Amino acid sequence: MSLVTQRGTWARSVARSRALRYLPTTAFVIDLAIITGATVLAGLVRERWEFFETGAEITNTVAVAGPSMVVTWILCIFFAGAYSTSQFEVGTDEFRRVTTASLGAAGLVGVGCFLLDYPLSRGFFGVAFALGLVGLLLGRLALRRAVHTARQAGALQHNVLIVGSRSGVDEVANVITREKRLGYQVVGCLTPANDPAIETDAGVPVIGDCSDVTQKVVASGADIVFFANGGLTSAEQMRRIAWDLEHHDVHVVVAPSISEVSGDRVRIRPVGGLPLIHLDPPRATDAARWGKRLLDIVGSLGLLFAASPVLAFAAVRVKLHDRGPILFRQTRTGRDGEEFSLLKFRTMVTDAEKRLADLHAQQGYDGGLFKMAEDPRITRPGRWLRRYSIDELPQLVNVLRGEMSLVGPRPPLPLEVAQYQGDTSRRLHVRPGLTGLWQISGRSNLSFDEAIRLDLYYVDNWSMFQDLSILLKTLGAVAGSRGAY
Repeated sequence: MSLVTQRGTWARSVARSRALRYLPTTAFVIDLAIITGATVLAGLVRERWEFFETGAEITNTVAVAGPSMVVTWILCIFFAGAYSTSQFEVGTDEFRRVTTASLGAAGLVGVGCFLLDYPLSRGFFGVAFALGLVGLLLGRLALRRAVHTARQAGALQHNVLIVGSRSGVDEVANVITREKRLGYQVVGCLTPANDPAIETDAGVPVIGDCSDVTQKVVASGADIVFFANGGLTSAEQMRRIAWDLEHHDVHVVVAPSISEVSGDRVRIRPVGGLPLIHLDPPRATDAARWGKRLLDIVGSLGLLFAASPVLAFAAVRVKLHDRGPILFRQTRTGRDGEEFSLLKFRTMVTDAEKRLADLHAQQGYDGGLFKMAEDPRITRPGRWLRRYSIDELPQLVNVLRGEMSLVGPRPPLPLEVAQYQGDTSRRLHVRPGLTGLWQISGRSNLSFDEAIRLDLYYVDNWSMFQDLSILLKTLGAVAGSRGAY
């Protein structure tokens, strides 16, 4: 690496580091503003509406206890580690820390006032912590969304160097490239000395071998180094590299040879200094139990009732357009390979199936569910129905009958199932869904392989919380019409 290249890399690294260092400060300012605002607002609410106690003077309470409460609250968040740069990535740990710190602050303030025999207004105390906790969580959520947006635009990036075999490097690089919200920019990789390649199969440049890792990491300007499978020869070598890198502000990440596993299935238990990773069993069986079915029945009945005016309007629009049938029935494959008749509002001309072969030939169709952005078979009301996914609402009847679920893998065609290879058939272990990870991740913009990957992830990592989260995110995907055609 030339001197000019090293200086350029160093300059970019410094600029990146400075930008990333602003994140904890930004979070601190937002938290301080929210806590202060919640404290003042609680005083105003308590003064206007006298609950819990009457006739108490609230002005002195806010003036004396308010600042102490704010300081205690901020210190609890700080000592909980919620201002660490690593918190502004993904996962729920940041929100858990803020919640735990807020509850701890409430406990400290309550116990402190009791021991000091200070007459703190209970109404003021309750409103302040209730408003503050909700505000803090919403503020952190807004900051995280802003960080993810900036990273997808190319800002707030981490420079990443991957150490491992070519296959191990590609495995990590594929995940990093897919998850742009992490802000990981791969600058290169180090492979074993007996590997003469100049880049991996995924196109990651090989900038050296695995000898003298510390020097090469520093020269590359990386602030994160991933150790993938096949990179190092011993645990002792890994430990020495970690010791060397601690002086260069480089974060070390070990990527085990497992993927597509949710965090709540992973437990790490150190035994004799050796961190053992325990994986809970896949949860396909849990996704078929009575709790999920109960949610499907209650949810589908509620949605059918709430959407009945829309259903009636859509049915009239379809019928009046060309006097054809209102519903379109198509055979799909459900749980354990059982076929069923999927219901949709008809959005295409009545002879759509007859035109399909010609479109396959024009588009070079090679398998999977066929969709095209400007399908000439779609009717005028059909475009509106598809844009907001209203054509999918009759599938609530399929959910009620037990053929589908509110959330699950995309319902495949029998032709697709006949072409399944390897582990793909595992997606048939649960009921297909009206919505799913594929719906909130791009819908028709996804490739067939990517949709399958998301379906398999859902099957193995099911949870009721994930179902509820997908249902909420589906509203945003539908409202924004992302990938709908």
